[in-house]
Amino acid sequence: MERYFHEELEDLRNKLILLGEKSNDAARLAVSGLLESDLEKITVAINLDDAIDDLEKEIAHACLRYTTLRSPVSTDMRLIIVALKASHDFERVGDEAHRIAKKAHDIITREGRLIETLELARMGDLANNLIQDAITCFVEEDAGKANNVIINDKAIDQLNQRHFEALSNENMQGKISDITRFDLVLISKSI
Repeated sequence: MERYFHEELEDLRNKLILLGEKSNDAARLAVSGLLESDLEKITVAINLDDAIDDLEKEIAHACLRYTTLRSPVSTDMRLIIVALKASHDFERVGDEAHRIAKKAHDIITREGRLIETLELARMGDLANNLIQDAITCFVEEDAGKANNVIINDKAIDQLNQRHFEALSNENMQGKISDITRFDLVLISKSI
């Protein structure tokens, strides 16, 4: 009987890891699709949103089912709580990737290839690395790496602030349309 419970929890862990990877893939595809003016990548990122949403629902259902049927011990309960919280966060990553992809599609359709990308490539890489580190620290149960994720998030926030300042600068007018500048502010915020 104990082995069956163990397999259920292992399945929950695996689904959470898969959700994190899918969310990270969607984010990577959305940003690289924008930077490369690749509508195919953008379409894939948009389409991943439904799979991400479904996986989050599966995880929530599995957590609720396990909690009500198995009377979990403290270590199992910690995994369930982490799965619920992290799956919600990964689903939000998927939502932001979806938002980026839709804005990227609009920009490419309106402007063609985007010349001014600020530091979106660097910002996207940092975000993708942080998501991957978050997944790794969960798998390895590495609290130190988890702490680094929180600390390194500040670099992304600083880049976002610089993007906002650059895109709202008068000198940027004329280089790209106002609507594209606004879309880039929203994309930067989503990253």
